[in-house]
Amino acid sequence: QVQLVESGGGLVQAGGSLRLSCAASGRTFNNYVMGWLRQAPGKEREFVAAISWGGGSTYYADSVKGRFTISRDNAKNTVYLQMNSLRPEDTAVYYCAAGRAGWGPRTATASTSYDYWGRGTQVTVSS
Repeated sequence: QVQLVESGGGLVQAGGSLRLSCAASGRTFNNYVMGWLRQAPGKEREFVAAISWGGGSTYYADSVKGRFTISRDNAKNTVYLQMNSLRPEDTAVYYCAAGRAGWGPRTATASTSYDYWGRGTQVTVSS
């Protein structure tokens, strides 16, 4: 069992930055692929970024590539999402997720690959 708690969301102007954090419970954090997904009002949940067990490999949605950076600190059981050059269309609830389905472009980007989810943190970008 893994419990995930996100923090760092808030209201920011377009062009600004935020850093999301996700703290995980348990002693097997480095056994999990970690991902960030988001859901905007009236839209489906969508993949944002994922990072492999040791942090050496990442995937990003095309919409955030070059602006967002995912990282993890296995010693602190924490995964981060640094978000720069934010746009109004980035407004959503951001969820942290952990999965053991494996690593690959289809697996890591699919919401169904993740077994544990946080409650989410709201990010609002004003224009």
